[in-house]
Amino acid sequence: MGTVPQVAWLIAAVCFILSLGGLSRHESARRGNFLGIVGMMLAIGAAFWQAIESELLGGLSQSGLSVLAFALVAGGIVGGLLAVRVAMTGMPQLVAILHSFVGLAAVLVGFSVFLHGHGSSEAAHGVQLIHDIEIFLGVFIGGLTFTGSVIAWGKLDGKINSRPLLIPGRHAINVVMLLVCVLLGAWFIQPAAFASELTALLIMLLISFVFGAHLVMAIGGADMPVVVSMLNSYSGWAAAATGFMLSNDLLIITGALVGSSGAILSYIMCHAMNRSFLSVILGGFGTGTAVATPGVDRGELVHTATTADEVAEALKNAKEVIVVPGYGMAVAQAQHPIREITELLQGNGTRTRFAIHPVAGRLPGHMNVLLAEARLPYDLVLEMDEINEDFPNTDVVLVVGANDIVNPGALDDPSSPIYGMPVLEAWKAKEVVVFKRSMGSGYSGVDNPLFYNENTDMLFGDAKKSSDDILQALRR
Repeated sequence: MGTVPQVAWLIAAVCFILSLGGLSRHESARRGNFLGIVGMMLAIGAAFWQAIESELLGGLSQSGLSVLAFALVAGGIVGGLLAVRVAMTGMPQLVAILHSFVGLAAVLVGFSVFLHGHGSSEAAHGVQLIHDIEIFLGVFIGGLTFTGSVIAWGKLDGKINSRPLLIPGRHAINVVMLLVCVLLGAWFIQPAAFASELTALLIMLLISFVFGAHLVMAIGGADMPVVVSMLNSYSGWAAAATGFMLSNDLLIITGALVGSSGAILSYIMCHAMNRSFLSVILGGFGTGTAVATPGVDRGELVHTATTADEVAEALKNAKEVIVVPGYGMAVAQAQHPIREITELLQGNGTRTRFAIHPVAGRLPGHMNVLLAEARLPYDLVLEMDEINEDFPNTDVVLVVGANDIVNPGALDDPSSPIYGMPVLEAWKAKEVVVFKRSMGSGYSGVDNPLFYNENTDMLFGDAKKSSDDILQALRR
């Protein structure tokens, strides 16, 4: 192999590392994205260059090069169309399904390497043993990533119910599947006939498919942001395993970066939810059934409805305003009128800021991206730990399409499925306005006592229309 692909892969790896560093802050996120694009273009170009060199050396046929070129063009077209057509509300689903592609690629590469190299390797037994373990682990991680990501996509897209599938003895079933895969791995790495090794690999693949699907089916809707992050980590380790199988340093580095960063993000999000990572991946909270406040008949609870004009009047008289965005804001595409409301309030001397919960929306950082898309100044967007203490001194809190992240039951209701999860304490403000279409529960299926508080008013309707109406009232 020539040195050009190796140098290009090295530069691409540096670009990916710098890209992750850039994505850690709002101000440098655009540069981080650009470096990631450059790194990927270099990686693809180097792979194509290597294929051309292989053809010149007789290692690749003309038809093989044509297939590679076709795959490159087709993939670019499909990716471009997805990027243009998918709305921000569909980004969580897109990310989940893209993770499934990485897992499936690891499975296909694993079988390809096994079929191509079986019986032809002259490597020492120790080297062959390591190579077989790489194949087995790559296929296993890829298999569970593939089906787990497909299930996550279905739940996020509403095609699969967000309620967790809690099969009796599910943990024991998972343990049995893992033990069977370990035994199959021991069978696979032993020198044996081709049919025997292939049988072990195929059985393990089927089990990994079931394992990945069962793992995510048992996780409730409220934990979906963590699931997406977790699957991101799995896809990274699958890519790293693929790199080991192909002896490709760039895939190893990139996979390790994605795998470790996804694991760290999952840990941070679980910490923000006051939950252990193990408890999340083994079965999330949220049953899909609304839970009423203990000791109170839900029929006796009374909510107060308000109008856009009344909300505008309250905002005109406010000195401190905090906006809490949620997935409902993304669905309604209300971030742009909300930004205009913010500009008007600031122009009138009202301090207006945004409070972001780590698991707001259905994708890590989803709300931050939406607000950046609306060109909201970064210094107005604060994380939960930075702003939670300011709610008691706030005149008006606008909860735009959020639910679970402002649920007081997480702090004072031991019977609540989300008890113990740190939340934005919006109810401590003088007045709270909740933008919602109805009194329905949130994605996790947990009822919210905040809606019935004396200082809470419900503004029913589409969040964008409500925001536009408030904006017009403020301008009068």
